[in-house]
Amino acid sequence: MARKHILHMITPLKHMSPFDVNMALDAGFDAVVPYVGVGLDEVTGLVQDAIFSRPPDAGADTGIFIAGKDVSLALDMFDAAKKSMVPPFQVSVFADPAGSFTTAAAMVAKVEKALAKKFERTLKDTRITIFGATGVVGFCTAVIAAREGAKVTIVGHDGAERVKKVAAEMKRRFGVAVEAEDGSSEAKKTALAEAAEVILTAAKAGVQVISKAQLAAAGTLLIAADVNAVPPAGVEGLGVHANGEPIDGSSAVGIGPLAIGNVKYKVEAGLFKRMIEADKTVTYDFQDAFSLAREFAK
Repeated sequence: MARKHILHMITPLKHMSPFDVNMALDAGFDAVVPYVGVGLDEVTGLVQDAIFSRPPDAGADTGIFIAGKDVSLALDMFDAAKKSMVPPFQVSVFADPAGSFTTAAAMVAKVEKALAKKFERTLKDTRITIFGATGVVGFCTAVIAAREGAKVTIVGHDGAERVKKVAAEMKRRFGVAVEAEDGSSEAKKTALAEAAEVILTAAKAGVQVISKAQLAAAGTLLIAADVNAVPPAGVEGLGVHANGEPIDGSSAVGIGPLAIGNVKYKVEAGLFKRMIEADKTVTYDFQDAFSLAREFAK
């Protein structure tokens, strides 16, 4: 009898994301079991319960998914899960808190593709300014772009204090250096836009971050991308389906949330399918998501 593919989904939140549950089941897992309100200190016990309940050759048929809305906590849980293995008893682990790893991977991959196609540029040394970088998607986007050699600036809507702490966390955990700037006024946002070659917005849904006037003033801007599909757009005038088309009244081309979301969906589904199809246990984080996003970005 064929062995079942089982995914144990762990989150520190009150609820597991229905989005992730649907994605995992549609990808082909036979059973998806959520564990909610899980603390970091409880991860080892849950993982070891899973690894010892099946023989070692069933490790690749068992998966752990790390969810939540805190990037640092999710990465700590991811590390804790990997350290919980007792070879030859091992299982696969995939982290994607609030879909941030796969969404950020999709956004950076789409920007990278547009830079190459439209401007014959790479991410390296490109000036990328990220609004909404204290959130999970913005955080991961900044790290991925910085690791690819981009000159990244993260912007705080409520001042520079919080983003400076975020920048320090990125440096501590990933060894990347990003600039932290105050974007608490329209004048400050305009100045930051004027200095950018790429603007990425990852603010809360329904919040306009960059206006048409600020886009028009950004003379060196090449690309503006936004992950917010809820009106109003994070970048005024940027269509949800935009896929490298010029933005009216601007020197830039735009990448809209549904163009990014299409890649994100394929990446998350693809990583779930790879877990199911793997002959040996695998571990996936945002860098693996970015590698796969590059294959899907067009």
